[in-house]
Amino acid sequence: MKRLIYICISILCTANLFAFETDIQDSTTVSDTISQSMLLPESLEMDVDSLLNTWHARYFTAKYADCMDSDDIILLPDSTYRERLDRLPRIINLPYNEQVREGIELYVVKKRKLLRYILGMADFYFPVIEQILDEYGLPIELKYLAVVESALNPVAVSRMGATGMWQFMLATGKIYGLEINSLVDERRDPVKATHAACCYFKDMYQIYGDWNLVMASYNCGPGNVNKAIRRAGGKTDFWQIYPYLPTETRNYVPLFIAANYAMNYYCEHNICPAQTNLPAHTDTIMVDEMLHLAQLSETLNLPMDQLRALNPQFKRDIVPGNQRPFAVNLPLQTACQFVALEDTIFKHRAAELFPGRGDNTFVSSVAGGSSSSRDVFTHTVRRGETLSKIANKYRVEVKDIKKWNGLKSNTLAIGKRLRIYTGNAPVPKTTAAATVKKEERTPASVGKSASSAFTYKVKSGDSLYSIAKNYPGVSVESLRSHNNLSSNNLKVGQVLKIPKV
Repeated sequence: MKRLIYICISILCTANLFAFETDIQDSTTVSDTISQSMLLPESLEMDVDSLLNTWHARYFTAKYADCMDSDDIILLPDSTYRERLDRLPRIINLPYNEQVREGIELYVVKKRKLLRYILGMADFYFPVIEQILDEYGLPIELKYLAVVESALNPVAVSRMGATGMWQFMLATGKIYGLEINSLVDERRDPVKATHAACCYFKDMYQIYGDWNLVMASYNCGPGNVNKAIRRAGGKTDFWQIYPYLPTETRNYVPLFIAANYAMNYYCEHNICPAQTNLPAHTDTIMVDEMLHLAQLSETLNLPMDQLRALNPQFKRDIVPGNQRPFAVNLPLQTACQFVALEDTIFKHRAAELFPGRGDNTFVSSVAGGSSSSRDVFTHTVRRGETLSKIANKYRVEVKDIKKWNGLKSNTLAIGKRLRIYTGNAPVPKTTAAATVKKEERTPASVGKSASSAFTYKVKSGDSLYSIAKNYPGVSVESLRSHNNLSSNNLKVGQVLKIPKV
């Protein structure tokens, strides 16, 4: 089985190659100790002035007023770098050598302006990344791999097409459950992309059992790592197979070690973080209707740039909640306003922003009449509810509920909002309540509800991550534990039990 996992991932994940440029543009006078032969990842070749002018980074341009930032270059002896690396709390081994020194001085000397930007981004993103790494039981220091990959820029796109903070290629992103289409690119979602990266790390660690080889495989694919192991006579230490790896991968682990140093000892090199103006506290709302960020911006008085920075996964500012529920990040205090103004927000400029998709068009095409001749209810799915139970409550047909809401199966996610179209008069509350109480007293009905709501049959293209994200509160790890799965591999037709939360 282990060999089969390796073969599948080796074939599919070699596409996740992160492109490097061989020419280094030396725009700053630096110490001669920095090797001019070191290949730089695209994250280190970014033009910082251009980066800071993008819509995403405008909230990271301010500096702390009391920061004693200086351009004075501080270079230290090898013994100091080695001793400081040894002091860092970590699981992954961080050895010091000439290649690591080159990487350290690259960050704290030549790319110190970029490091200021990365430090500002880290204030916002590292708490999220650390929480997810901890959830998967992975070394927290893996967060610095995102520094090497993208300089913590969630909208970064490499020349090879790798996208997002973790630089997933399209094929690899889909393998690990990320949705990528014309409106949404979850490679740009810091939370979901980090979940996907964690699944990759765990899969690779099952194969290699060594974190340096895991990181090398993330850069060049397991196929190239295994080729280097064979050429090294079966040795499985990164530094022993170092000469046989692709050139860009040889620099990858040293740069990761250098990032660990730079992100912890920047003060000792007269470098201060850029200050983030993004809200320190945010909240997530679940959207299950078509929503444009402009609707949120104009009704809640939020800058569009801020909404885009908080939700970089929506490529065209559109949240396609009519397809499935999507999470939208808002400043904490604004999330409460959304709940109070929800109906107003969804109606605001809807006909202009979504031509041909307004409520009247929807009602006449799928509900069989105009809005004036039918009553529209919004029902929020609760734990244990089924389509049959909801249909009985509103005295409509299951097939009609599915048609009105574009449902392809009878499975409902807790919290999903359903449109219900009844006749000319509302359903009497006493009748609906009586129906619910009668059904709740019927053991057979309750058993059927629990069975249909908390099991899932695996379809082609499914992954544990794509399944988990459809059930609020359910994680990949809880799915694996609840179903006694030893890996993330699934079979079409396999029935999974969904843990109750």
